[in-house]
Amino acid sequence: MGVFTMPSLGADMEAGTLVEWLVAPGDQVKRGDVVAVVETQKGAIEIEIFDEGEVARLDAAVGQKLPVGAPLALIRGAGETAAPAPEAAAEPEAAAPPAEAPEAVAPAAPVEVAKPAPEPAPAASAAFGGVIPASPAARHEARLRGIDLSAVAGSGPGGAVRLADLDRGRPRPAPPAADRGQMLAEMRKAIAAAMSKSKREIPHYYLFHKVDLQAATDWLAAANAQRGPEERLLMGALLLKATAVAAARSKAVNGHYADGFTPSKAVHAGFAVAMRGGGLIAPAIRDADRLSLDETMAAMRDVIARVRAGRLRSSELTDGTITVSSLGENGVGALAGIIYPPQVALVGFGAPAEEPAVVAGQVVPRTMITLSLAGDHRASDGRLGAKFLTDIETLLQDPEAL
Repeated sequence: MGVFTMPSLGADMEAGTLVEWLVAPGDQVKRGDVVAVVETQKGAIEIEIFDEGEVARLDAAVGQKLPVGAPLALIRGAGETAAPAPEAAAEPEAAAPPAEAPEAVAPAAPVEVAKPAPEPAPAASAAFGGVIPASPAARHEARLRGIDLSAVAGSGPGGAVRLADLDRGRPRPAPPAADRGQMLAEMRKAIAAAMSKSKREIPHYYLFHKVDLQAATDWLAAANAQRGPEERLLMGALLLKATAVAAARSKAVNGHYADGFTPSKAVHAGFAVAMRGGGLIAPAIRDADRLSLDETMAAMRDVIARVRAGRLRSSELTDGTITVSSLGENGVGALAGIIYPPQVALVGFGAPAEEPAVVAGQVVPRTMITLSLAGDHRASDGRLGAKFLTDIETLLQDPEAL
């Protein structure tokens, strides 16, 4: 038997609220399946499972706020039979149901949850043990806007409420100011705790390097000339790809530190995305060094859209091996970032700007950008960090090779 527990979705997470089960006892699951939705300060996160087998028992109820590591479900592996009864000590403490949702909280563990009907029916809204079935994006938006999900006709499987269903036949009101303010305050509190811990425990060192971006700028303009708006590449894709390729060569900046440094065999590059209403989140793009520029751009667009719709997966918050933060066109020349543990490096890109530069003995205008590295001195040092930044520079001088 395998115990499926509340995952840690980052250094700033201590607990999460279970808002939806997507499986029921008797369902077969495999590694990577999304089985539940948990709400944290970062929004509603789809939780993936890393076991394979049959769901023997659900040990947590919708509406419970559970600490990281608390048991959520029991997974029966191949060849295993009866599930043991849950231990009383392991039963998580039930929290009060969310004030904005009229959804009923199921009894304490074990929780028996009925599967939704395969076809929409009048009673489909009462599926999942009395909890209104809805997509994570719809549930998150409904909470922000104070919408009663039980009053919304769902168009999804089994009558589940989709995001588009929230606007049918009703005006789009602004989110309640009090709820929105409270959510942002909680998010800021979590970010402050994580970053304070990072600066307190990680011996940061910083490097800055100015890079001529003219070759990349010219190549990008030529590449986009024959493309439609939806197919155009942004400079951010080149910066992310160059960082990922350089990180694959510089093992000391790509990995995790926990009781010692473990370099990662893959490069899962997280990139900072501004959330609506405030706050930042850095979901990871897996194997970023192996993607083409078009694939990198598509992955970035997809992740940004899902961040703003509240549909991130747990692995995207935990798999990152290095983070990239770009200021885009905000006009700030450079940034000194804070490492997101357990990672050991963060690469920052200031805003590109035209500056005078000496080329072949002549002073000419060139597009320049300042790269920065926040490195963990337990995993690397200034010499290795400097080589890493110059590798990024070299890659940006030949953008077509990316």
